[in-house]
Order: sequence, then structure tokens, then C-alpha cells
Amino acid sequence: MERAASAKQRIGLWLVPLLALGVLLFADLEPGNPAPTRMAAVAVLMAGWWITEAIPIPATALIPIALFPLLGILPGKQTAPVYFNHVIFLFIGGFLFAIAMERWSLHRRIALRIILLFGTGPRRLMLGFMAATWLLSMWISNTATAMMLAPMAVALLTQLGDRYGVENVRHYGIGLLIGIAYAASIGGTATLIGTPPNLSFARILTIVVPDAPEISFARWTLFALPFSAIFLVIAWWTLARSHARGLQVDGHGKEEFRRAYTELGPMGYEERWISVLFVFLVLGWTLRKFWTAWLPEPNFVDDGTIAITIALVLFIVPSHAEGKGRLLRWSDAMRLRWGIVLLFGGGFALATGFKESGLSDWMGGRLAGLEGLPPILLVLIVCTTITFLTELTSNTATTEMILPILAALAAAIHIDPLQLMIPATLSASCAFMLPVATPPNAIIFGTGRVTMQDMMRAGFKLNLIGIVLITAWTYWFV
Repeated sequence: MERAASAKQRIGLWLVPLLALGVLLFADLEPGNPAPTRMAAVAVLMAGWWITEAIPIPATALIPIALFPLLGILPGKQTAPVYFNHVIFLFIGGFLFAIAMERWSLHRRIALRIILLFGTGPRRLMLGFMAATWLLSMWISNTATAMMLAPMAVALLTQLGDRYGVENVRHYGIGLLIGIAYAASIGGTATLIGTPPNLSFARILTIVVPDAPEISFARWTLFALPFSAIFLVIAWWTLARSHARGLQVDGHGKEEFRRAYTELGPMGYEERWISVLFVFLVLGWTLRKFWTAWLPEPNFVDDGTIAITIALVLFIVPSHAEGKGRLLRWSDAMRLRWGIVLLFGGGFALATGFKESGLSDWMGGRLAGLEGLPPILLVLIVCTTITFLTELTSNTATTEMILPILAALAAAIHIDPLQLMIPATLSASCAFMLPVATPPNAIIFGTGRVTMQDMMRAGFKLNLIGIVLITAWTYWFV
């Protein structure tokens, strides 16, 4: 049963189209060339409906299919292929692996092993949960990771409350649960498939800056993984200082985790197969330039090719469990997030429309006046704007709206577009204040152990840390 539309959705449903119509009828951005004005009207409509969620976000992503041909921006035959490309297949392949890991509980085994590795002192336990969440969220969805770790944390906190008193454990529990949500978002930044904004950036860059170097899985990880690890340690240290003081925990918790790990039994045939294939997948991505040199056409292979090639093996290898079929069945694959696929496509179409209509050039000319600002100040402004904007909007939709504009700004003031587009992409994954900002935040808030004030207090501090860290990291390393 669907929820009733909120006031924001009802207002957006009627007000946003009126604004878009006003742009279409009364604006004339480039006299003699109506294409930029028409594209601006479409952009206003998509941005407004994405922000207000007047209709489902994936449905808004389909607008270019309808309006680009009708308004003479781009033919339908050219618009449709933009929605499906090698980046989409990279996402599909990665997500199929995530589904296989969840089906055979490999992700649970990994999480418990990491928690046991770190120990059960209050700070170590918090670090163990955050490290497990961080590592898993690089490969499976942040939502699924938080949904798996949160019940484990709640069960542990219940046991600790019975042992040491509910009030003694309550404050620590807030930090532990919030840490899981934050680690899920931070971990997603580390790999190209970790969170949708990263994939959006990789494709939009090739659309708006065709001669830009490819953002491969290995190249992104080389840049983002150290950033993500440093941010995780800072987030843990910040939460541990404020929430892990004064609580002494003995080995009781560790025994519970060891019991849960023992109940999984030895690693099964299916888990071993998925582990081996996953290693091949990661090596295929990270060492692509080396092994493709042996192929007839090395440049024909991209990260999407590798993801789908190895994911197909999941549908071939039979499982040893009776009645379970193969490692992955199509009924399992139907859980794939097709709404995100459409959202990707809508963002790619929006970027293509900006470029083909000339709206990017027009915006670049209007933004040229910012050339006098120091680049580091521009990066700081971008990080701050995106971080707090995504507290209220979809991070993927926000990224796809803003990246073409930032590319135009970079061209206008003669700086590398990566200097603005990369910090915007990272900032879109670093909204920590509100439950609505990200699904992991909402999951943790839904446990009932964290209040809005708790999340806003810790999240505002981490938002500021993220803004400074992203600005410094991208300024020095891009």
C-alpha cells in the first residue's frame, strides 16, 4: 500500500511543470537557437521532480525519452541508447555478485570474521562493526549492508543492556549504530560500484568531456580507497571519543559473535566458488591493462565486460544444495535494482541533452565570471552545497543534475573538470545528518535507539569533517 503524497510532493507535481513551462515560453537563452531554452525547461522539470519526488524518481528519469524528441532536442533513436551502456553493465554485474553473496550468506561470514578480528572492547567493537560495514559496502549495496549489521548490533546492545544496565549502554549504542550508517556511506565511496553517484560520474564525464581519460575501476579505487579509509578512521575516532567512554565490556560479546560464526559452519562449496570468482572479478578490474594485452583487441574490453563475463559464471556453476539450482538463479537476479538503472539512464540523457543542445556552452559563458575565485574555494563551495543538498534529495539524482553544470563551469574558468566533478561526487555520499539523507541512516533511525537529535548532532560534525577532507584530498590529489 503506497503512502499518501506529502505536501512537498503535491506542490512539486503542479508547481514544477508551471516553472518549466514558464522557462519554455518566456525565456530566450540564445536568440535564434531555441534548443538551449528547451533543454533548460526539461532540466527544470527533472530537477524539480527529483527534488520533490512528485512522481517516483526512476519515472522522472524517463522524461528525456518523451520530451527530447517532442521538443526537438535529440531524436528518439539517439536518446534511447544513452540509457544503456558499459557503465550500466558494470553496475548489473557487480549487483549480481552482491545478490549471490547474500544468497549464500558469504557477506555475513565476512562481517562476523572482521568483528571477531577486532575484539570486544567498546572502541574495538565499534571499529569492528564499522570496518565490516565499510568493507562490505564497497561491493554490495549500502542499504543491504546496514540492514544486515544493524540487527546484529541491536542484539548485542540488548545483551549488554541486560548485563550492564540499559542506561549504561544506551549512549554507547547510539554511537555504535550511527557508526554503522556512516561506515556504509563512507565505504561506498571507495569503489566505482560502491554507490550509484560514482558510476554516474564515470559515465557523465565521458559524455560532457569526450577526450577525458577513462575512469576505470582501478583508477577510481587507487584515488578513493585511501580517502575512504582515512575518513573511516576519523569517523570512528570521533564517535568513539564521544560515545565509548566509561563503558567496560568483558568477553561476553565476543562469545556471542563466535557462537554466531560457528553456527554458519565451515565454508560451503557455494561460498568457496563465489569467493574465487569474486577474486577473479577484482583482479580482472584492477589488472585489466596487463591481461588484456594478450587479447586481439585490448581496447575492446572495459570494466562492464569483465563484470558480466564473470557474473555469467554464477548462472552456470551448479550448487550442491538440494533444490537450490545454480549459484545464482534468474529468480534471484530479478531483485536487481532496475529503478537505479533507469535513474542512471536519465542522468546520462540529461548530460547528453546539456551537451547536444548547447546549454552547457551557454551556462559556461554565464559562469565565466567565477574565474577569479581560487580553485580551492570553488571546491569548498561545491562540497558544502552538495553535502547539505543531499540531506534532502536523492544523492544519485543530485549528482546527475549538478555534474554537467560543474563541467560547464570548469570549461568556462579553464580548470580541469575533475577538480569540481570528483568532490561533488564524493560529497553526494557524505550526508550524515538526517534519516532521509541515505537508506543506512533511515535503517539506523528505524531501530528506535537513535533520535533525530542524536543523528543531527553527530552528523553535522561529520558533515563538516567530510567537507574539509574532500576539499583537501581532491585539491591535492586530483
